[in-house]
Amino acid sequence: MPFKIIASQCTGCSACETQCPNLAISEVAGAFLIDSEKCTECAGYFDEPQCVAVCPVDYTCVLDTALPRYQKPA
Repeated sequence: MPFKIIASQCTGCSACETQCPNLAISEVAGAFLIDSEKCTECAGYFDEPQCVAVCPVDYTCVLDTALPRYQKPA
């Protein structure tokens, strides 16, 4: 499941954007969004998703349970 950002909780600090190894996070119209096509949950890069690790507001970057887990290409 890729991560998503709960917009109503996001402070717009941009800490997550610079830490994403997949460049999956961007600002759109003043809100930060995670591109589910690019998000790999930081698999292969870090033990913990970096958006979660650096976000100053708990439970703002969360798994998007509506989408399947990331599968590493064969």
